[in-house]
Amino acid sequence: MKIVTYNVNGLKQRILQYGSLLKLLSSFDADIICFQETKLSREELTADLVMADGYESFFSCTRTFDRGRRGYSGVATFCRVKSAFTSNEVALPLAAKEGITGLLENCRESGIRKDELPAKLEGLEGIGNDELLKVDAEGRCIITDHGHFVLFNVYGPRADSDDTERIQFKLTFFNILQKRWEALLSQERRIFVVGDLNIAPSAIDRCDAGPDFEKNEFRSWFRSMLVECGGRFYDVFRVKHPNREAYTCWPQHNGAELFNYGSRIDHILCAGSCLHEKNNQNTHDFVTCHVEECDIMTQFKRWKPGYKPRHRWKGGESMKLEGSDHAPVFVSLREIPDVSQHNTPSLSARYDPRVRGCQQTIVIMVPYAVSALMKRQVADHFKTEGETSSFVAEKVSFSSNAESEPRPTVDGHLSCLNDKAGDRIELMPGSKSNLGILTKKRPRENQWSQLSLTTFFQKSSNYGETVSIAMERDYCEQSELSSSDQSKTHGDSNNRDSSFKEKNSVALMEWQRIQQLMQDSIPLCKGHREPCVARVSKKAGPNLGRRFYVCARGEGPSSNPEANCGYFKWASSKSKNKQ
Repeated sequence: MKIVTYNVNGLKQRILQYGSLLKLLSSFDADIICFQETKLSREELTADLVMADGYESFFSCTRTFDRGRRGYSGVATFCRVKSAFTSNEVALPLAAKEGITGLLENCRESGIRKDELPAKLEGLEGIGNDELLKVDAEGRCIITDHGHFVLFNVYGPRADSDDTERIQFKLTFFNILQKRWEALLSQERRIFVVGDLNIAPSAIDRCDAGPDFEKNEFRSWFRSMLVECGGRFYDVFRVKHPNREAYTCWPQHNGAELFNYGSRIDHILCAGSCLHEKNNQNTHDFVTCHVEECDIMTQFKRWKPGYKPRHRWKGGESMKLEGSDHAPVFVSLREIPDVSQHNTPSLSARYDPRVRGCQQTIVIMVPYAVSALMKRQVADHFKTEGETSSFVAEKVSFSSNAESEPRPTVDGHLSCLNDKAGDRIELMPGSKSNLGILTKKRPRENQWSQLSLTTFFQKSSNYGETVSIAMERDYCEQSELSSSDQSKTHGDSNNRDSSFKEKNSVALMEWQRIQQLMQDSIPLCKGHREPCVARVSKKAGPNLGRRFYVCARGEGPSSNPEANCGYFKWASSKSKNKQ
């Protein structure tokens, strides 16, 4: 069995990168795939984003609009199964819950208000329901029970050192999460915690860790949960690779992946006994007995072997890196037996009526089935009877009211039917062999659009006369125009081509001049004597919005001369207006 965790940094972007959701999931070849930072709001959930053949999916989306956090976080768990509704596979969860407080499920029940909800977990009595619901409002956790273990798919909050509000939110989040873990461990349940926790626990997990790095309160809390510090959890990657300097996340815009200059904040934690039925369980644990391997899937990194760094102004080129700024982490398990037969939990996306583009009941398909049946019957009738196109047209009304006339197209085709799904059916006039041929055409919003099924059976009084007059008039007009304007058109086209080429050449020369001026105004970094890259300060303060220049190379260790040299220079500001 294989479990993968991956911060996708936008699920839509990763699906576009791979072509489809199914191709993205198949690239991991895993039984359970946990995504973080999907950046999907509940209104954006569509079948092509959340459902794939052979997988059951469970989503938690952000519900808050605070500080522009709409579609900010979000997690999703995909489980590969052979049966869509019932199975004995471990990958298909027996139960699934959204959030860590236990209150979101009750909020969906009718007739229950937020102020009536009791706290589900012991130790949370002093926290109000509004605050508890706020913790779950950002869509940061999905919990799935797989029988042998309970899986937490977690996206931990990020908090800057000077943001006291987010620091408090992060403390509350992990405090509640720890309470949840302790409650399950007291019931002798096994736990897997996977995801981007936004915590690098030790100095070995950070490229530029300083002497006080491990004194951070969140890093201290993380280490206190581990077995080596008296806790119950194993850091599975560190168990398998105790001394490796490996990272799972790199800054997005400074090329740090080139020199592997990042941090390890994506984790797989495990707690609980093994599945072996032996008298002495003290010498057995789940990691020792059932974890075969745990590693970082570096093949998903944006920087691939052979990539050469390109600078923004050097040659006017820049390299666009496809993929997330994180790398997936996997764990492979052995000797995991099947569980008893069970059904797909109700939290699955297939049962969510809000998922657009997904059929929920048979009633939804009735109009489409009737429309398709009607098309087949009409086509079969025309082929069987061998009617001519004029007789067919007499049976079809194309008008939006009782007095409108049918309208032929330029090539003589006749629009005769708008189906329920929005497609227009076109009858091809001609010989008997062409009768009944149905072709698709985009619906046109005009007076000739069919409004209802009843207009299909209304008789048009003077169709033949209208068609002949219209076609004759169009033919005469086209002939006159083609004969009189042929010479003028040829001359005008030559003049337009020459004028277009001249304007294009002038624009190209002007753009090259601007590029040269921009390049000449950019300073060279001291370490490599290469053009710097311009950036804008986004930090609140007196320099907000001010431009500056830095070395264009990727971030890396200071001991590497090929890495960023650390050059910095403020751009010259315009003189202020005289008062």
